[in-house]
Amino acid sequence: MEAKGVSAFAVIAILSLSLLLLAADALDDGKTLVKKVKGKKLCKKTEWECNQWSVYCCNETISDVFQVYQFENLFSKRNSPVAHAVGFWDYQSFILAANIYEPLGFGTTGNKTMQMMEIAAFLGHVGAKTSCGYGVATGGPLAWGLCYNKEMSPSQSYCDDFYKFEYPCTPGAEYYGRGALPIYWNYNYGAAGEALKADLLNHPEYIEQNATLAFQAAIWRWMTPVKKGQPSAHDVFVGNWKPTKNDTLAKRVPGFGATMNLLYGDLTCGKGDIDPMNVVMSHYLYYLDLLGVGREEAGPNEVMSCAEQGLFNPPAPPSTTAAAS
Repeated sequence: MEAKGVSAFAVIAILSLSLLLLAADALDDGKTLVKKVKGKKLCKKTEWECNQWSVYCCNETISDVFQVYQFENLFSKRNSPVAHAVGFWDYQSFILAANIYEPLGFGTTGNKTMQMMEIAAFLGHVGAKTSCGYGVATGGPLAWGLCYNKEMSPSQSYCDDFYKFEYPCTPGAEYYGRGALPIYWNYNYGAAGEALKADLLNHPEYIEQNATLAFQAAIWRWMTPVKKGQPSAHDVFVGNWKPTKNDTLAKRVPGFGATMNLLYGDLTCGKGDIDPMNVVMSHYLYYLDLLGVGREEAGPNEVMSCAEQGLFNPPAPPSTTAAAS
């Protein structure tokens, strides 16, 4: 009888374990699979979006919190007859591009407010860099984001021979600005192409031919540090980055200002209250309002701005061939 009892207990234990394993992959809300690995809750969606196991996929996805009508509100003039990229940019291309990065935390970090704020921040950069709304543009200058998908009058070839071994310029290719956060120079096309598994070094024109790829390149830039050991724009915005003593001395703090510092450096930051910085900030605040978050969530000026911040990546000083006599 004792042997039978042990056997029955073993059967019950096996059944219980099986049920636990089934529960680990059970549907949480009808479209989310959930499991625990080393005490961490991981999720993935049964639909196409956020379909890799990740702690971030336990949150709402971008299409849950940011819908097509909101995209249309943010970029209401992009298909106006005078826009330069009519019919190119659309909501579906953005969501398809974002899907790759949602398991890494893009638009899926934190609560719904933080998710909406990151979407507004990223698209604020995009809107500012692709706008053709100047002066008395109908609807106001902030309504014209995603007007461009490429630089209209390139001032140079953007081929840097310093990278001729790593990212050699392809004869006939032009590396002028293209995309949602415009890519310039052969080395940037080369690095983005490696990350996205697209031959952008030989075919930089792909960025202006495919809106999903153009958004992917922009999100990759947002999610990827410029240099090893540095945070990404995503990290400094959502709070993954903790400033060092040197960062604090340089007035670098987590927030939107630090994203401008990382993405644009001395073109925008550390120069006081200048127009290039204010244009990007204005788009972010405008988008926060349109998304119903409210610009008050953006924080104080020292968080919003990079006017007084020391640069993460200061430009190299001019080389000198001889010491001054």
